[in-house]
Amino acid sequence: MCRFLLYKSKLPQNPQAIIQAFSRMAKKSKAFDGDWQGDGWGISWLENNAWKSYKSIKPIWEDRTKDSLSFSSKLFLIHSRSASFSQHKNNLEYNQPFTDSSAAFVFNGLIKGVSLHLPGEIGSQKIWSLVQKKLLTMSPEKTVKEILRIILKNSKTVQALNMGIADKKYIYALCYYSIHKDYYSLHYSKKEDVSIISSEPIDGFDFKTLSKGEVIQL
Repeated sequence: MCRFLLYKSKLPQNPQAIIQAFSRMAKKSKAFDGDWQGDGWGISWLENNAWKSYKSIKPIWEDRTKDSLSFSSKLFLIHSRSASFSQHKNNLEYNQPFTDSSAAFVFNGLIKGVSLHLPGEIGSQKIWSLVQKKLLTMSPEKTVKEILRIILKNSKTVQALNMGIADKKYIYALCYYSIHKDYYSLHYSKKEDVSIISSEPIDGFDFKTLSKGEVIQL
């Protein structure tokens, strides 16, 4: 399982305070089975209307490079990874966020017995390929709803399917889980100048909790 955060502000901001707060949250967070988010991390931010990224296979709380990341952006996403299988550890290509020319994407969940054939080597890459395809003809809100419908129809078990998308203007998220509500619920904070969607609350903000199946745009 993983943790993620999407951040949007009216004015460009330095990310350090949010990175540090997210790092503290990810280090303390434990899944229902005791799993942790220590299999690498990544951050993607919007700069000159293009997505830039930094990724590492170190746990976010051990990666000293994060302390020197310096940029200003109105939009960024952070993801702390927990690999589902040992053979999928230590591969930077598997680290999120995933980006293309128009959008950035993060995922958290557990899906078993998927009968779909999609591009990608691991589950999150396969879902990202489906997101990219649907975004060509659908809004982000409709995209995440449609992907949830497809995955539920073509999987044996969907323990959780949480998705976050940033499209250079807004941030969006779908919160879905069938069990372990306390771990899989998403949370959001909306102020006049800053909006955040996060797997768990971070220091310095007041959060509300999304309900099961809810889609949000900020």
